[in-house]
Amino acid sequence: MPRFSIFILLSVFVFSFFGSVFYGVDAYVLDSNAILVPPSFEHILGTDRLGRDILARLMQGGQTSLSIGVGSAFIASLIGLLLGSMAGYFRGGVDKGFIILVDLFLTFPTFFLLLALVSYVNASSWVLIVIISITGWMTTARLIRSESFGITSQPYIKILNIAKVSRLKILFKYYAPLLAPIYFVSFTFGVGGAILAESGLSFLGLGIVAPQMSWGTILSSGKDVVEIAWWVSFFPGLMIFLVTFSLINISNYLQQLTNKKEIK
Repeated sequence: MPRFSIFILLSVFVFSFFGSVFYGVDAYVLDSNAILVPPSFEHILGTDRLGRDILARLMQGGQTSLSIGVGSAFIASLIGLLLGSMAGYFRGGVDKGFIILVDLFLTFPTFFLLLALVSYVNASSWVLIVIISITGWMTTARLIRSESFGITSQPYIKILNIAKVSRLKILFKYYAPLLAPIYFVSFTFGVGGAILAESGLSFLGLGIVAPQMSWGTILSSGKDVVEIAWWVSFFPGLMIFLVTFSLINISNYLQQLTNKKEIK
């Protein structure tokens, strides 16, 4: 399953970022003579209500969705790694402040917090990356904090502190390698969650704004014609499913490897 999932992910990335090299149809061209055309040899995945080619739009939209997913997951996981490791290492007041901050963010449901933040700004790829990152770091931080407590209690860490070794050196040299598996597991989960969050916002009309497009906006554009043109919503939904399903499989596999190492 991990190999198959990795193959799917690589295929989706190649399709999104390099597919236009082989399929030169413009994703923005309107064709009044090809409105809601079903999949055919001329339009492989059909067209939408404005006569735009769905396959070309999936390629263009995939670049946006994948960029938001990877970018926001990287930033959120990095924030969680830094804050969680600092809370677990320094403890005391730093840990108490960390708990208060996490509880404050967890007080509000994540998706409603996303809606509240997006409603005050004009959404774009960079804005969504920042907003999804701000609302998605807490779980990673709590996992990292828990693991950091275990590392801090190790005798060699206490010896390094007594020897007055630089705290930055301790964090980067001794904490980072041990926390890396948790980071990568959280990152893979985060990519799928970010793509779903962006798709949900775009589906509600609060995400990517035209003329930009994402899988979520393409999916949303087909909700009013789903009974007569199923292909408009089906194919972007399929892309979202393939990516998130593959990422969940990879995350589970990484988690199993981490658990095996801990048992050994």
